[in-house]
Amino acid sequence: KVRLTARGAGEPAANAELTQMGYEFYPEALENTIRDAVAVSGCPIIVTENGLGTEDDTRRVAYIERALQGVTRCLTDGLDVRGYFYWSAFDNFEWQLGYRPHFGLIGVDRESFEVTIKPSARRLGDIARANAV
Repeated sequence: KVRLTARGAGEPAANAELTQMGYEFYPEALENTIRDAVAVSGCPIIVTENGLGTEDDTRRVAYIERALQGVTRCLTDGLDVRGYFYWSAFDNFEWQLGYRPHFGLIGVDRESFEVTIKPSARRLGDIARANAV
């Protein structure tokens, strides 16, 4: 796995926190990626997929907050970021790992089909309503 930092690609720390997908917990990668994309393309940016696979929703809340703080810094610096979409609304099926990685803001019990709105959904809603992290 590779970590995209402000200085370019590099290896994650040996003791890095990993997600259910085996990626490093590093929400700052979104800001770095936006900045690189703008520098290379000069085009407006829409983030179409950004999220975290985890059982621990407190980590998802932290991830969302830190990722969106990076988006805010990009906007403050004048980068043309036109949208942000969290991945995913619901815990979904990942082709290689099935239903195990839980990305959703809304949990889905695969036995009863009961859905549960997670605290991360409420936090993202608060951020959207306030238009601020």
